[in-house]
Amino acid sequence: MNNEEKNEIIQLFEQHFQEKVDSFSMLPASGSDREYCRLQNENRSVIGAFNDDVKENTAFLSFTNHFRKKELPVPEIYTVSSDLKKYLLEDLGDTTLFDYLSKARESEGFSENIISEYRKVLQVLPKIQIIAGKDLNYSVCYPREAFDKQSMMWDLNYFKYYFLKLAKVPFDEQGLEDDFQAFSNYLLSAPSGFFMYRDFQSRNIMLKDNDVYFIDYQGGRRGALQYDLASLLYDGKADIPQDARNQLFQFYLSELKNYMNVNEDEFTSYFNGFVLIRIMQAMGAYGFRGFYEKKEHFLKSIPFAIRNLENLLPKLKLPVRMPELLNVLKLLTQSETLKEYGRSSNSELTVRVMSFSYKKGIPDDPSGNGGGFVFDCRALNNPGRYPEYKNLTGKDLKVQEFLEQKSEMEWFLKPVKALVDQSVKNYLERGFLHLSVSFGCTGGQHRSVYAAEKVAGHLRNNYPVNVVLIHREQQI
Repeated sequence: MNNEEKNEIIQLFEQHFQEKVDSFSMLPASGSDREYCRLQNENRSVIGAFNDDVKENTAFLSFTNHFRKKELPVPEIYTVSSDLKKYLLEDLGDTTLFDYLSKARESEGFSENIISEYRKVLQVLPKIQIIAGKDLNYSVCYPREAFDKQSMMWDLNYFKYYFLKLAKVPFDEQGLEDDFQAFSNYLLSAPSGFFMYRDFQSRNIMLKDNDVYFIDYQGGRRGALQYDLASLLYDGKADIPQDARNQLFQFYLSELKNYMNVNEDEFTSYFNGFVLIRIMQAMGAYGFRGFYEKKEHFLKSIPFAIRNLENLLPKLKLPVRMPELLNVLKLLTQSETLKEYGRSSNSELTVRVMSFSYKKGIPDDPSGNGGGFVFDCRALNNPGRYPEYKNLTGKDLKVQEFLEQKSEMEWFLKPVKALVDQSVKNYLERGFLHLSVSFGCTGGQHRSVYAAEKVAGHLRNNYPVNVVLIHREQQI
C-alpha cells in the first residue's frame, strides 16, 4: 500500500466517523493481493482494506450485506469508497481458528477444546450453504458463478502445471487429461445448488468473545456441500488428526440433517472426491507461491498435503477410473523429498519415524547424527501368520483390529511413547534438530507399520515438531 492509498483509507475513516485516526498499522500479508490495515483512535478500532480488483470487492461486499441480513457472523461493512477499491470493516481481532489451535495444541494436543471450536464452525456452515445460499445474488460471483466444469479444470491444471511440473513429477500428459475429464464429470454429478464458500479454512475463521466469525468469502459461488467441509477438515497446516476428522464429519452430517435429507453413503463418496480436488488445488497454490514465486512458507505446507493424500488414498473408492491420476498421487506419497520440503534447517525438530524389516537390516539415520530409537516388534503376535491378513498392512483396519485385540501392542507402545516423549521434550529444550524412531518386525508389513503410524500420530498431536513417516518396505 503506497502513501496515496494509505491517505485515502485514513480519509475514508475520518469522513465516515468524523474522528481523527490516532494509529495506522499494516497487517501481515496473506496469499492474495488484497492489503489490510488497522486504524485506531480512543473510540474504535477498524480494519481498512485495499484491493484493485473491483469485481472481487463487489462480490465480497454483496455477500457480506446478504449474510448480515441472514444474521450470520460476518464483519460489518462501515463504508466503501466511490471507486469500490477501499472499504472499512469491523475489527474482529487477531485470533484466527488456526492461531488458536496452534497455540492450544502445544500444551494440550488436539484437545476437546479445539474440537469444540470446530463444532461451533460446523453449526454455522449449513446455514451459510443452505439458508443464505437460497436467495443469494450469484450474478456478482467472481470469477465464476458456479464451481462448474471450467472451474474444476482450472484447479486440476493448476495442480498439473504449478505443482507436478515444477516439482518434476513424471506423468503421462494425455492419460492425466483423460482422468481429469472423468474425475470432473463425476464431481459435477453431485447436487450443487448451494453456496460454496470456496476457501473455507482455519485462517478465514476468526475467534472473538467466545464466538466464531467468517471472513474472505469473496471467491464464493454455487457448488456442492462437500467442498467446504473438505476444505475445513483437510486444511493443510491445521493438520487435524484423522480420528478428529471422522468425529467432526459425523457432527456436520447431524447438523446438516436439520436442514435436509441426507444419503450418507452418497454424501461420503462425493466428499472423498471433493477432498481430493481440494488437496490438489491447494498443492497447485503451494507450487505457484513456493516453487514459482519462491515464498518458502508455502513450501512448508507441502508435507501436510502429502500426509492428507496418504490418509485419503486408501479409502478413495470412486465410481470412475482414474489410473494415471492415482499413479501420480501415489508417486507423491512416496517422495521423501516432498515430505521434507520447506522444513526449517535451523530451528525445528524433525522426528523421522520409520517401519522396516529386520531381514533387510536396521535403517541408517540420514541426519548423520546416528543413534535414535530402534524398537523390536517381533515379540508381538504376528497377523502375517494368518492367511486373511497376509496381503494387508498395518494401515488396514482389519490388521489394526487384530493388533489391538489379539496382541499386546497397547502395552508395548505405552513405554515406547514415554521414552520417545522424554527425548522429544529434551531435544526441543536444547534446540536439537533431528531424532529417529524406528520399528522393526519380520517383514516390515504389519506390526512395525502399525506401531510407526501410532507413534507418528502421537507426536503430531502433542508436540510442535515435524514428523516424517516412512514405511521402508512398503515404499509409502
